[in-house]
Amino acid sequence: METVLDNEILVDRIEKALNSIRPYLEADGGNVKVLEVTSDKVVRLELVGACGSCPMSTMTFKAGLEEAILKAVPEVSRVEAINLTPAF
Repeated sequence: METVLDNEILVDRIEKALNSIRPYLEADGGNVKVLEVTSDKVVRLELVGACGSCPMSTMTFKAGLEEAILKAVPEVSRVEAINLTPAF
């Protein structure tokens, strides 16, 4: 059974992975928030600021955020963004 501490450690590792991407998001007026990590290791993110409405957000998510998390935290099963903007 997973403890709260285990989940906090997992979130900390996810945040560290995201910190490698954040300067690029912030440069364009955006950022990302970790909303939750489910019991089956699905990470739910929210793109905020300019990233929430950017037509390139799907590419940013796939090539940047998702890749960084899965590489740094292999026990994560999937990464989802709750508010991706479809590309035009």
